[in-house]
Amino acid sequence: MAYHLPVLAAESMEALAIQSTGNYVDATFGGGGHAKLILQKLGDKGRLLGFDQDEDAAQNVLNDNRFTFVQSNFRYLKRFLKLHGVKTVDGILADLGVSSHQFDEATRGFSYRFDAALDMRMNQEDERTAAHIVNDYSAEDLQRIFSEFGEVRNSRTLAQRIVEERRARPIQTVNDLLNIMEPLIRGQRLRYLSQVFQALRIEVNDEMGALREFLEQSLEVLQPGSRLVILTYHSLEDRMVKNFLKTGNANGEVNSDFYGNISRPFKVITKNPIEPSETEIAENPRARSARLRVAEKVTERKE
Repeated sequence: MAYHLPVLAAESMEALAIQSTGNYVDATFGGGGHAKLILQKLGDKGRLLGFDQDEDAAQNVLNDNRFTFVQSNFRYLKRFLKLHGVKTVDGILADLGVSSHQFDEATRGFSYRFDAALDMRMNQEDERTAAHIVNDYSAEDLQRIFSEFGEVRNSRTLAQRIVEERRARPIQTVNDLLNIMEPLIRGQRLRYLSQVFQALRIEVNDEMGALREFLEQSLEVLQPGSRLVILTYHSLEDRMVKNFLKTGNANGEVNSDFYGNISRPFKVITKNPIEPSETEIAENPRARSARLRVAEKVTERKE
């Protein structure tokens, strides 16, 4: 099954600083590209757990007794590590990009390139779809998600038009939504469509909530001296990751004790994010917006 190529593969492996006997997590298994590279660096006593909520990813499970596949959202990281007898890990990798498979599978409704039901669920067992959002959300809530998650310039106008149009008939398909959007497009067409679809996808899958929970649990399960390596693809998630690595808090709020000593649970390895080379972008255009951030958990760091 065609998933995307592992982005910044060599850089990610170097950033993880893999120990051959360690326990590692690939929090976004997908097609197994990064997982295969991790396993190449692990010895017989090493272990890798791969998380993915998409049932399609289960078809890519690696036949390796050092590998365990967990079909779950990475927001349940701590729960499933405990279930599999793992208390702490020596490194965590998360590639937050939507897989090429999901974009290219027309029936999933992730892309404006194909007409299909407005779905966008990464976990097909979830009840809420993009159709539920555009048909049931208030104009105010639609405006909020388009503005916050998509940075859509005319989010209020778009939200109001959707509410008006659905009074005549439900908005069920990608083309139904495109027909509403076309007269309202501002700026570059494909960028506008991408922003709207991104906003809906983030809301359907509660991506920001899941990322927040994952980050918080990562801090709990990482061994001191181990690495958290994260690939982001848009400004919202990149900002949250940057804040968390800097302060240990997804909001970027600085925590200090009674004496004013600032607590920093990570040593940030990448002062500036690592970006793909022009060569990699030419070979894999979907790597273009990737940003790699790396931090190492410290025992205690106060300033």
